[in-house]
Amino acid sequence: MIKSTFNNDLNILESQFKNDVYLDEIVEYIRVTKENKTYPRKLKILTDSLQASFKFSVNDLNTIINENNKSLEEYDTIIDAIIIDNPQTAALTVLYQELAKNKKYFFSVFSTHEAALLWLENF
Repeated sequence: MIKSTFNNDLNILESQFKNDVYLDEIVEYIRVTKENKTYPRKLKILTDSLQASFKFSVNDLNTIINENNKSLEEYDTIIDAIIIDNPQTAALTVLYQELAKNKKYFFSVFSTHEAALLWLENF
């Protein structure tokens, strides 16, 4: 399950990935973000995946990256901080970080909410 709310005080899209998270949910989340014209064009995203279990494979990362690249066409920059706490999620996110490199997309992995927020605030 994925839930998102825009925090107007912080000017950050706060997303929570919880329980089982499937490829189709991530693709839909990216599409909805792409189509939202009210978000700042320099979009900062804080993704909490501490209670998530990713139910997709390494091979599915290309689908996510392709959707993300389409979304980047609508933004000047996307800065995305993800909070993780388990080895399976870490493996997928670190591989994604390497594969998703783009001059308009900045992605980093964190183990605490505080560290992720600090990175976003100082970007």
